[in-house]
Amino acid sequence: MKTEREGVKNGGVEEEEERELKRKRVMERSPPLDELEDDEDDAFKGRGKHSRHIEVRRDCPYLDTVNRQVLDFDFERFCSVSLSNLNVYACLVCGKYFQGRSQKSHAYTHSLEAGHHVYINLLTEKVYCLPDSYEINDPSLDDIRHVLNPRFSRAQVEELDRNKQWSRALDGSDYLPGMVGLNNIQKTEFVNVTIQSLMRVTPLRNFFLIPENYQHCKSPLVHRFGDLTRKIWHARNFKGQVSPHEFLQAVMKASKKRFRIGQQSDPVEFMSWLLNTLHMDLRTSKDASSIIHQCFQGELEVVREYQGNENKEISRMPFLMLGLDLPPPPLFKDVMEKNIIPQVALFDLLKKFDGETVTEVVRPKLARMRYRVTKSPPYLMFHMVRFKKNNFFKEKNPTLVNFPVKDMELRDYIPSLPSALEGEKVSSKYNLIANIVHDGKPEDGYFRVFVQRKSQELWYEMQDLHVAETLPQMVELSEAYMQIYELQEE
Repeated sequence: MKTEREGVKNGGVEEEEERELKRKRVMERSPPLDELEDDEDDAFKGRGKHSRHIEVRRDCPYLDTVNRQVLDFDFERFCSVSLSNLNVYACLVCGKYFQGRSQKSHAYTHSLEAGHHVYINLLTEKVYCLPDSYEINDPSLDDIRHVLNPRFSRAQVEELDRNKQWSRALDGSDYLPGMVGLNNIQKTEFVNVTIQSLMRVTPLRNFFLIPENYQHCKSPLVHRFGDLTRKIWHARNFKGQVSPHEFLQAVMKASKKRFRIGQQSDPVEFMSWLLNTLHMDLRTSKDASSIIHQCFQGELEVVREYQGNENKEISRMPFLMLGLDLPPPPLFKDVMEKNIIPQVALFDLLKKFDGETVTEVVRPKLARMRYRVTKSPPYLMFHMVRFKKNNFFKEKNPTLVNFPVKDMELRDYIPSLPSALEGEKVSSKYNLIANIVHDGKPEDGYFRVFVQRKSQELWYEMQDLHVAETLPQMVELSEAYMQIYELQEE
C-alpha cells in the first residue's frame, strides 16, 4: 500500500534535492515557535508565551475516525505544508504530517478544512483532538504509539532468537518479526541486503534494540539505524514491510551523498563505510571500543618483503572484513560451446591468510606479502573480489565458491590460528548466517541475500520486498559476494 508521501519519495534524486533546498528556505523564514504551538509538551516546555493547562479526556467522540490502514511512520517527519521538522503532528485520519496545533498552525487549519480531528505528536506521542485542543488519554491508542516508537524490554530481546510465532498485519498478511521486506526506494538494494545481513548479528541487533545503550550519542545515523532495527523486529507492525527512508536520508547526509537514493552502489563499500562510521560515532573516546569492533574486529599479522631488500617488515593490523581473491576465469569454451562455470573451494581462498602463501602487490610499491590471522572475531566477514574495473568497462568474475553452511572449522582453513591455552575452551567453528549474492551482468545486475532464522534454523531468500523460505542447498549454488559467519558457542 503506497501513501502520498511514498509517491513523492519515488520521484527521483532531483526531487529529493529540490525538496531539501525548499526545506532550508522554509526553515529560514519559519514563524516563531509560539505561533505554532501553545501547549506544554515536554519537548517545548517553557518556550511558548501562551502556555496554559491542557484538558485531558478519555471520551473523545472522534476515535472511531482513526484509520490505521493509512498510518505510516517510516518516512521523514516533516510537515507536508511547511516542510519543517519542528513540532510535527500526524493526522490519525488521513496519515499526513502537519506542524503545530495552535490556531495559526497547519494542523489546526487541516482539522477545520478536512474535518479530521485526531492528531498525535510524533515526538511526545501525546494525542490531541483539534480544533477543541484537548488531550486524549485512551488505551485503545497504545498500538499506534508502539508502531510510532517500537519498544523492547531486555527480557523480550533475549527471547527473539527463540520466537517461532508469526505476526499478522492489518491487511491480514502474516509476517515474521525480523524477516520483513524492505522497500527499494530507487536503486537501494545495496542498502537493503546490508541491513538484512546485519540484522542476523545478535549482539549488534540487541544493542540497537535498547535505545538507552546509545542515548549518549548525538549522531542521527546511529539513532536512525536503531529506529530501523526496532521496526524490523517489532511484532505489532501495521504492515509486513518497512521502508528505510529515514535511515537513507541519514546515510546521504553522513556520507556527503557518496551513497544516495537513485544511484546503485556496492554492498561491500557500503558495509565498510557503515561499520566504520557507526564505530566512530558510538565510541566515547578515541581509543574506546564499540559494539562494532566487539563483533567484527579481528587481527592480521602482515609480513612485507621488498624487492632488493632482505629486511622484512612485520606489523599487526586490525580488520573488519577479509577480502578473498578469486582465480581468473577460463578464456576458452568447452566442446558444447557453452561457457565453463569455474568453481573454487573456500579452503583454497583462505590459504591467503595461513602465514605462508605469498601474495604479490604492486602498490604502493612492488612487494611480496604474507598474511596470518592472529585473532579471529566472533563474526567473520568475507568479501569475494568479483568485480574489476579498467579504463573501458567493469568485469565480473563468475567463479562459484564452494563453502560450508555449517560447522566451518577455521583452524582447518588457517592452521596458523593461535591455539587455546591449557584448560581454556576456545571454539574456532563458524556457521554461516548471511550470504549476499550478485546476479546478472556487472552493470545491470542486482543483489539479494540469504539469511538464517535461528529459532528454527531455516533459510530465507530476501530481495527488497520479496521474502521466501528456501533450501540450504540453494544458498551454496549462488554467486557469493559477501558472507557473515558466526562463531559457535562452546
